[in-house]
Amino acid sequence: MSFFLSVNGTPHDVALPEEVPLLWVLRDELGLTGTKYGCGIGACGACTVHINGEARRACQVALGDVDGPVTTIEGLGTPENPAIIQRAWLASQVPQCGYCQSGQIMQAASLLARNPNPDDAEIDDAMAGNLCRCGTYKQIRAAIHEAARLMREG
Repeated sequence: MSFFLSVNGTPHDVALPEEVPLLWVLRDELGLTGTKYGCGIGACGACTVHINGEARRACQVALGDVDGPVTTIEGLGTPENPAIIQRAWLASQVPQCGYCQSGQIMQAASLLARNPNPDDAEIDDAMAGNLCRCGTYKQIRAAIHEAARLMREG
């Protein structure tokens, strides 16, 4: 079966079974390896992408169930022109091992798109499903507050 996907603004025609997880389509078929495999059951958040602007776990979305444009970490910003959340992430010194970072950033970007000025409780609630093995949760919260401030300042 063939499926049409828009990923990071680029159209793709993917000929795979409908039950193949989006995660494997992104990584193995399209070469977008920024989306990480963490647990395979949607519990860790390492594979978080946006579908129609909503944060979703790519390991839990079958190719046949993708119902809109997909944005991965590669489509959020570039090394030359990082998104505000990516700049705030670096400024707040969040990355440690880096494995969870793309999923964390994608979840945070989704939060900020819905709520441009979240408080600590709202951040903690939105980010609760994204695990960080290095325990940088305080830095993650600080980065989200910094990104919100930068967004307000334009």
